[in-house]
Order: sequence, then C-alpha cells, then structure tokens
Amino acid sequence: MKLDNVFKKTRLASGRKGYIALNSSRPEVPEGLLRKCNKCGSAIIAEDVKSDYYICPKCGGYFRVHAYRRIEMVADEGTFEEWDLELKTPNPLNYKGYEEKLGVLQEKTGLAEAIVTGKARIGGTEAVLGVCDGRFLMASMGEVVGEKIARAVERATRERLPVILFACSGGARMQEGIVSLMQMAKTSAALKRHSDAGLLYISVLTDPTTGGVTASFAMLGDVILAEPRALIGFAGPRVIEQTIGQKLPKGFQRSEFLLEHGFIDGIVERPQLKETLSQILMLHVKGDKAEGSEACLSAGSSLPRELRVSNRLAEAWDRVQLSRMNDRPVGSDYIRELFTDFIELHGDRYFADDKAIIGGIARFRGMPVTVIAQAKGTNTKENIERNFGMPSPDGYRKSLRLMKQAEKFGRPVICFVDTPGAFCGLEAEERGQGEAIARNIYEMSGLKVPVLSIIIGEGGSGGALAMAVADEVWMLENSVYSILSPEGFASILWKDSSKAKDAAGVMRLTAEDLYHMGIVEQVFAEPSGYTAENLREVTQPIASKIEQFLLRYEQMSGEELAGRRYDRFRRL
Repeated sequence: MKLDNVFKKTRLASGRKGYIALNSSRPEVPEGLLRKCNKCGSAIIAEDVKSDYYICPKCGGYFRVHAYRRIEMVADEGTFEEWDLELKTPNPLNYKGYEEKLGVLQEKTGLAEAIVTGKARIGGTEAVLGVCDGRFLMASMGEVVGEKIARAVERATRERLPVILFACSGGARMQEGIVSLMQMAKTSAALKRHSDAGLLYISVLTDPTTGGVTASFAMLGDVILAEPRALIGFAGPRVIEQTIGQKLPKGFQRSEFLLEHGFIDGIVERPQLKETLSQILMLHVKGDKAEGSEACLSAGSSLPRELRVSNRLAEAWDRVQLSRMNDRPVGSDYIRELFTDFIELHGDRYFADDKAIIGGIARFRGMPVTVIAQAKGTNTKENIERNFGMPSPDGYRKSLRLMKQAEKFGRPVICFVDTPGAFCGLEAEERGQGEAIARNIYEMSGLKVPVLSIIIGEGGSGGALAMAVADEVWMLENSVYSILSPEGFASILWKDSSKAKDAAGVMRLTAEDLYHMGIVEQVFAEPSGYTAENLREVTQPIASKIEQFLLRYEQMSGEELAGRRYDRFRRL
C-alpha cells in the first residue's frame, strides 16, 4: 500500500489527547489549514507541524505520529517492505459490536490493525520495524498485534536482523480478554529467542506506552529509547490516583522520570531519532572490526624506564595526593579522547541511573567496544552530581548490564577505574551494595569477551575491583590501587586516621609496587602537572597498547578468555 494513499484516507481526530485538534472558532480559514495545539492552545499551521516532525512550533509539544508517517521519518526512502497485511482480527469473546468497531476504524485510518510491521533500511542498515498506531483502539495489544510482532521477530531471527519496535499503546485489548493477555507471553518469548541468537533489539517508547505493552515487549530492549515527556508506565495515572487516593507528583511516569530511575537508556528528540538509530545499528554490524595494525601481539607487560627511576624518588603518599588532584583528567576525558561515536546508555533497569558511572557503546579505531568509566566531576557541582565518583549499587548494576550486553554482541569491554570506594550510606545498604559488587566480580570473571581495566586515579577497595576483574589491568604512574584508603587503613589498624601518610608507605599501593607484585600488567608515565590540557601525552601510548591488546585477545575464544582470566586471579 502506497503511503500517499494511506494519508489521503487519514484524518486527525478532533480534540483527542495527543492529536492536533481542529480550531472550529476560525471558520474563515480553509478547513485543515489551521489547527489548535491541545497542549498550549496556540493556533498553528498544520503543514508546518507535519514538516517539522509533528512538533508544535510554539510550545515544542510532541503530537502522536501515524505509523506510516513514523516509518517515513526513520526509514531510508523507498526501502520499507510491509509484512503480514492479510491477518484478520478475531472476536474470541464474541464481544458485541467489536467487529463493527474494527470495520469503522479500518475505514477511517486505512490500517488493518494497530501495528505496521516490515523491513527497511535505516542509514543503510537493514532492520525489522514494528510501529504502533494509537488511532486504532489506542494501539491496544490484541491477538493480531501480538501475532504480527511475534512473526516479525521470528523472521528477524531467521534472517539475523535487528528489530526496532515503536511502542504507543493503552495496553491490553479488553475486547479480547485473556487472549490479549497471552500476547504478552508470546511477544516476550519471541524476543527471548531473538536475544539468544545474539541479535539487537531497540525499543522506542512514545506517548503513551502503558499496561501490558510496558510489561512485555516495550521494556525488553537491549537499548531502550524514549521521546521527550512521553507517558510510560504499567498502571495509568488515573488508576494509581484512584487506588492510593493521592495526587501524583508532576512529571511522574514521564520519560524523564524513567531516565532518572534507571529504566531507559536515553531520551532522543524526534529530529535526531533516525541518526541515533542508524548509529546504534552500525555499532552492532557483525564483522565491523578495527583495521588492525600488524603490531606485536605479545602481552607487552612493561614498566616505562622513566618510572623505574622516578618512582624511587617519590613517596607513596605523594602518589595518593596526585591521584586525588581536582584538575586530574577524569573518566569522561578519556572516553572523549580515545573513542569515537560514543553513545551513552543509562540506568540499571531496577531503580536508578547512577551518574557516578558513565557507560555506553563507541568505536576504538573502527572497532565497536563497550566503554564504562567511574566518573568524578571536573568541578564541585559535577562532583556532587556524580557523588565524587563513589558508585551506588545502581551504578554497579548499570555497569554489569552493559558488560553482559557487550558479551551478547561480542564487543570488548574497556573500563576506567577512578573511585575512592563504593558509596557507603543507608540507601546503598538498603539496595544491596555488597551484593551488587559481588555480582559484578562473579560475572566479570566469566565474561566471554576481552576485558581491559585501566586505573586512572584512585582504585579504592571492592568498589574498584568490581570494575577490574579483567584480562589485564593497567595503571597510570600516579594512580593508586589498594584495599581501602590510607586514612581507613590507619584508622582500622592504628586507630588514628591522621597517620594516613605512614599507612600509604606500607600499603604497597603505587603503580610500581603493584607491577612488581604482578597485580597490573602495564604502567603509563604521566607528564608533570598532568591535566586535561596535556592528556594526549598519556592517551597516545595508551591507544597504541589498547590496539595491541585487542589484536591479541580478540583471537581467543570465549572459553579461553574466561579460563585465562580465572588463572590470572587464581595465581594471586
């Protein structure tokens, strides 16, 4: 069916939430030319809205987009191939008037059902698409919606294609009763098989995404994106308010709320969505490896000659102080300098998005990698926002989610460690700080992809180890790695935290100490007065060694990697 013909049949619903309402108070304006934004009440020209991604030019509010128009927005022109148009919606409950209502909606919208599925290219990369259309019974999920999603995902699995589903739904379809409920299991099971095949699923949440759709396919993406201010939740706001007898806070269940609470990876403005999807798809193209050099493939364990001299002249406490300098480069600086195409992914999918850990996907010299960094700030405001680089359980769970995602897609993991230690506080204990750290250590030991950890500042206690169970661990000259802070060490053993300097001297926490003990494989020299201004003096040799690391470890099987990593720590 041609898209132009579809749009000739469609009409924007008057006065319904999320649509552009007709302004009946201006009869002198030709019908259809002038509309009224139901968000801000402004008069707007319909064609201007259509040409600007269905966004109100006055208030920036998002209007809902018809399925075929959505496909036009994200798919390369002329590449969409629609699937399963022939499916007919049953009436399993013999619900009175249901068939007639379906017929009216099919005539009014030009749709056979509430979702359009098929295959297209986005930025040149082939993907399977499923797009819900809220005009059709609020895109509720009945048997045909579930069947079309399941068929699309199954075909994507057979053809080894990524899947992108755009959710916009009121949830289960009441007229189909228990049959509708079963679609939650059907779609989820199909996506599990797709995931087990090592394939990418991107979920895009639009306004609204609620009920059984939220509790099934919408929240199962490897990457979950959302449009700004979209309503996303299991129970709708009215149901919650009626149940608890309380008014909900402003912004509750909106995209921004879910981002803060760790349930989505990011919020993407509609004009940037195609580019973002294209970039994510390209980062998951199989066989997209770095154009590797023919560099030496040895482990390359070394201590720079200048360190062998200078380390002996400096006291351990000096190293501790340097590792804590306010102007020392932080995790985000290394990500920016060493990688391209970085896409930050947010949240642990349980409770929060911990800003003390930054993570996402990027390229290192053309090779897709997963990058995770413990993140201090560059000023007081940022440090407070990032909790001074002390991760909560949510941060460790976010990092593990990204590592397991990297394992699924065969991406190497590169971690940057810089923390005085895991956050110790009431809420951290309530949410299981110890379990979160233990789970990271447990899972990292068996990851079947290369893992590299680089200590760039402080490496404090289990909070650092939870991101350093790696094939190799590297350190910067003035970084430290220890059982806990010197202050804590002195307080526990000598009952006097003021003896921190003496403690540092006996803890063997410097890069030179740890290299000679076999705890780390590489140490990198730092320039005098090391800041973001002279960062490249450090990142250039690091980049060269990363390339050698990847060339060596990418040749190993997953079982060999896990076995070697086990042996590495077994020796210590």
